[in-house]
Amino acid sequence: MRTLVSGGTIVTDEQMFKGDVLLEDGKILKVTEHTPEQDPETEGAEVIDAEGRYVLPGAVDIHTHMDLDVGIARVIDDFYDGTVAAACGGTTTIVDHMAFGPKGCSPWHQVKEYHRLADGKAVVDYGFHGVLQHVNEEVLEDMVQIAKEEGITSFKVYMTYDYMLNDLDLMKVLKKAAQERILIASHCENHGIVTYNRERFVREGKTQTRWHPVSRPAEAEAEAVSRFLYLAQAADEAPVYIVHLSTRKGLEEVRKARSAGQKHFGAETCPQYLLLDESLYDDPKEGLKAIMAPPLRKQTDRDAIWKALADNELDTVATDHCPFTFARQKQQGAQDFTKCPSGAPGVEERLSLLYSEGVVKGRISLPQMVKYACTNPARIAGLYPQKGCLKAGADADLVILDPEKEWILTTQKMHGASDYSCYEGMKMKGAIERVILRGKTIVKDGTFIGERGEGQYLHRGTSSLA
Repeated sequence: MRTLVSGGTIVTDEQMFKGDVLLEDGKILKVTEHTPEQDPETEGAEVIDAEGRYVLPGAVDIHTHMDLDVGIARVIDDFYDGTVAAACGGTTTIVDHMAFGPKGCSPWHQVKEYHRLADGKAVVDYGFHGVLQHVNEEVLEDMVQIAKEEGITSFKVYMTYDYMLNDLDLMKVLKKAAQERILIASHCENHGIVTYNRERFVREGKTQTRWHPVSRPAEAEAEAVSRFLYLAQAADEAPVYIVHLSTRKGLEEVRKARSAGQKHFGAETCPQYLLLDESLYDDPKEGLKAIMAPPLRKQTDRDAIWKALADNELDTVATDHCPFTFARQKQQGAQDFTKCPSGAPGVEERLSLLYSEGVVKGRISLPQMVKYACTNPARIAGLYPQKGCLKAGADADLVILDPEKEWILTTQKMHGASDYSCYEGMKMKGAIERVILRGKTIVKDGTFIGERGEGQYLHRGTSSLA
């Protein structure tokens, strides 16, 4: 059975035109300029009228945390709830970051655990980033084998938290990654700065939410970004990826590396660092909703990151989706922000926010939105051209967006299991009308109509950064 998406404005990362997309057997058969004449190839096809709508590739979110155990709490979205939310937000592919496993475990431990958590539950296609929490020769060989056998071609390291890697271990990882063309992603914050501040604030009784951003200053991010990029350069230009860039100072370190000619790296930001700021922490109760790492920043940081997107200086906009409940889990930090589970929901809101706050308000163009939310994430994850584009042979993953519909973003309209959204009450323009995964409609007019377990595990190829 063929399906024709007819007469919409096709949006790619490079161009826009009125066109038709013909789908068959879960793939895009062809993309053509729209013509009113009957094409023999479309005879008998089911027709989806996209007149007056934008037709985008299914969005790709390469930074989510489904079913994540952070020790003091477990996120409220499992791989079913979380991917239903993703689907309703126009995201048809996620690459999820694994949690740490038991102390001293092999990287294989979490690979097996995450298949147990996700397989048979996910409703969109999915892959995993591996995680490295200690380093020895066996771990490095496991990393290589996992990349080859599982198609997990990226691994995350942390420069803070309990399982942070020191510079020696980072060098060992990066040298092996350079040899094997494996992408290394990093949470870049200086552990000494953050730990010193948090311990001091607790001693001094400065445990209200307003001290959270002060404890993790822009300097902590900028120093770690700089160090990570220099380490990668010293390790034969290892391919690296900076997650959730949040500050102007961190951005300046990215610019320095680019101007110095460093090529094999990418940098991501998230909607929360574009649209929210640290003033949310002034409310000691409501501020718990926005406890995340890195924290929300200043208006000057937001402005700088928007401009960097407009100037094509960053690579992706992902979500760092890491949802807890406000009524219960976030209250663990009611008396001490350091005890609050860190993270917030966002996988469903991303594409709508980028359109309404980015495109409609003239901060970025529609092709740039597609680049940051669809095409570049697919390239960096090693999924292009299967995902993230509207080309013959690609998976038939599409989003049809009504550019004129206005609505209010509320928790009641969201589909994840969390009881709040950081964007509650925002006036939105542009609504996702239909989401198609591999040729099958899974969301229509805000209602999920797909099936549990329909998502397929993705063996990923080599990252474009490598």
